[in-house]
Parts: sequence; structure tokens; C-alpha cells
Amino acid sequence: MPTEAQLHQSYELAKAHYAELGVDVDRAIARLLKIAISIHCWQGDDVRGFENAGSALGGGLAVTGNYPGAARSPDELRRDFEKALTLIPGKHRINLHAIYGEFGGAKVDRTQIDVAHFSRWIDWAKSLGIGIDFNPTCFAHPRAADGFTLTHRDPAIRQFWIEHCIASRKIAAAMGAALGTAAVNNIWIPDGFKDSPVDRKTPRELLRTSLDAITADAFDTRHMLDAVEGKLFGIGTESYTAGSHEFYLGYAIKRGILLCLDAGHFHPTESIADKVSSVMCHLPEILLHVSRGVRWDSDHVVVLNDDLRATAEEIVRGDYVERVHIGLDYFDASINRVAAWTIGVRCMQKALLLALLEPIEMLRRHEISGDYTARLALLEECKTLPAGAVWDWACHSAGVPVGARWMDEVKQYERTVLSSR
Repeated sequence: MPTEAQLHQSYELAKAHYAELGVDVDRAIARLLKIAISIHCWQGDDVRGFENAGSALGGGLAVTGNYPGAARSPDELRRDFEKALTLIPGKHRINLHAIYGEFGGAKVDRTQIDVAHFSRWIDWAKSLGIGIDFNPTCFAHPRAADGFTLTHRDPAIRQFWIEHCIASRKIAAAMGAALGTAAVNNIWIPDGFKDSPVDRKTPRELLRTSLDAITADAFDTRHMLDAVEGKLFGIGTESYTAGSHEFYLGYAIKRGILLCLDAGHFHPTESIADKVSSVMCHLPEILLHVSRGVRWDSDHVVVLNDDLRATAEEIVRGDYVERVHIGLDYFDASINRVAAWTIGVRCMQKALLLALLEPIEMLRRHEISGDYTARLALLEECKTLPAGAVWDWACHSAGVPVGARWMDEVKQYERTVLSSR
């Protein structure tokens, strides 16, 4: 591996190259390291959680693989997360589902959860100086066994899930107040039909009514931000989902809350990148769940592919960095889970860095003047600019492993910690 002197020499050469195009590389790194990625806890334990509700995962969700070392307790999960953070430049966040509370072995149903069940998570996050995001868990529960929650025809079951989501909002607000950074509380439900329903209207009307009840009480947006997440289809809901993109887009605009765009929740030929500027015309902020679907919403580990780059480019080119909350959402049990986190976050950061290193002012001038030939030529030249040297220096400056060195630490952690689970 290169020495510090070699890394710095490569960086200075790259810096000079970018400067010719009007790009301030130091500023790009500084901006990158201020972007907090919300890292999903459920990759660390295969979406099992700690409530022991006695239900299979369900909700159209499936975790595949049997790689050893999954976290079995909140302490193990926190330890794994801390390890991942030592391998990723910058300061980030953790994203919790409601089933990750600490219940002390007691049977606590989801309408009964409160901030006390997450006090150790808050204390831990405070010790690290990071924020927490939150999600009600509207799946893997006996009252979600038929696939319906906030749209359920049974008023009692529907009310159960309304109360769970209300409890989740209160927890998120308490987290945000305690940590000094707003917690995004994101609602996703699995409700839908395997085959085409004859009544598409009623479930959506029930969902609107449920959401109105959930969000009736206002919270300080400095502490908690509401978000709603749509989906085109899922396992068992191939033909219809009540919470579609169009439904939630309208609801988010009407209520002034965040819309969540999940990279795996659209048709395989759609890209959330193209949606960003459209929805940002109408919403002050949005939430992104960055995932990688392979043929379907399969939640593969995020890699540095064209889709990821396009999403990062839209965030940066549109000057949306301060208005977009970026979270990862995947669960792969076929590989080392700490590595899965590290790969995903570092790839998201690489995509953002590539976008931050674009000679955007020059590209805009070409576009405005109608010189599309120059625009295309410059975009293609950018693909071989020495961004790798800039990324390596960013990692070195942040005190995390450069290049593939982080895998050595993951392997060591696997031998000394994960292998004993």
C-alpha cells in the first residue's frame, strides 16, 4: 500500500488536475465529510430485532444467507456498528426500527413502547456524538399476519397500528431532543394485494385517515421530521400497494412532510435520480433510502454503480445537499455484516465525492449556451479524472483505512469477535 508521502503526492497531482477545471478539491472533501449517512441497524442482525414477538419477518421482506456472526443483542449490535464507524470517514447516524428497543425480557407490545425502551441507544449515540433516525415496525407481528396494517378493514387492528405509529413519533421526538439533531421518523407499511383488487380506493382512503390520526399532534421539527415511504410492489403484493408513490407524494405535499424515495421501490427501469428534482420543487426536504435491487426489490448491498452515481449527482447538482436526508436500506446475510455496512456507506460517499468533484460551473455554462457537444465531451472526460487519489486522501485525513486496508480490520474483528457468536 502507498505511504503517506505517496498518498499526498498523488493527491496534490489530482488537485492540480481538478484545479484546471475550476474544481476546489479541498472544499469538495470538506463538504463530503459533513454529509451524514443514516446507517440502518437491521443489516447487522438480519431484521430480527429484540422484541421476540413470535412472528416471521413477513411484510414482503426476505433476508437470505446464513453468514455467521449476526448480532444477538443490542450491545453486540452497537459494538458492530462502532467497528464499522472506524472504517468510514466522517460522522454518521444510526437508523433504528421500533423492534430494536431493549425490553428486558418483558413482553411489550408495539403500542406500549416508549422512549425508556431506547434510553441506552440514546446514551450510546450521545457518547459518540451521532444522531438517531427511527421507524415504526408495521410488519413481523400477529396483527400484520394478513398483510394489512394502517389500511386494515378491522377498525381495532387499524387502531392498533395507528397507536404504534403515534408511539414511534413520540420516541423519535424524544431522541431528537436528547441528541440535538432531528430524528427522521419514517412510516412504511406492507399493505397490498397479490392479485388485482376490485376496490383500489378504500384502502387508500383508510390510509389517509390513519395518517391524519397519526400526525394530528405537531412536534418541533428541530426534534422530529415525519416521512412517508411508498412502494410499487413487494413479495405477496405484486399487483397493488395502498401506499404507492403517487399517494404519498400527494400526502407529503399536502402535509408538508418528507417523502421517502427508496431506490428499490419502483419499476426496475425507473431511477430515483430523475425524481429528486421533481419532488424537490414541491417539498422542502426529502428522505432517500439507498438500496440496490437486482431484478426486484432485493435490497442488495449498495455498490458504486451508475444508479448510485446518478442519485448523488442529482443531490449535488441541484444543490440539495442540505435538504436531502440520505439513509441506506438493505439486508444481506450472505456476507460479513460489518463489511456490508462499510461497503455501502463508502460507496455512497464515493458517489457523492465524484459528484462534488464535477466541474459543475463549466458544465452549466456549456448547457446554457447550447454547446451540448462540449457538455458531453467534458462529462466523459470527468470519468477518468483522478478521483481515486482524492478519495484515498479523504480517508487518510479522516483517520480511517485507505483502499482495501479496511478489510484486514474486518477479518481481524471476525476472528476475535464475530466467530464466538
